[in-house]
Amino acid sequence: MRGRVYGADHEDPDPGPQPGHDYVELVGGPLDGLLLDVTGWTPRQLHEGAVLATELGRYGAGGRSLYGPRNGAPRFFDWEDDSP
Repeated sequence: MRGRVYGADHEDPDPGPQPGHDYVELVGGPLDGLLLDVTGWTPRQLHEGAVLATELGRYGAGGRSLYGPRNGAPRFFDWEDDSP
């Protein structure tokens, strides 16, 4: 798996996935293509998805983007909406 991990510092020389971690790929919305580290998440947490802080969404600084697991492909979290 390759790509940039959500939350990695822009100056990090290795912003990609780390060995021994579990990731889902964010699809659509402002965080499209980023990987989310879900290491240690319970099945319930994975089913509920994630609310992620981002300045890139509809609400700008302080906004959040909501991502949920894709039916039949839980290694992908699809964008659902933005919230303030």
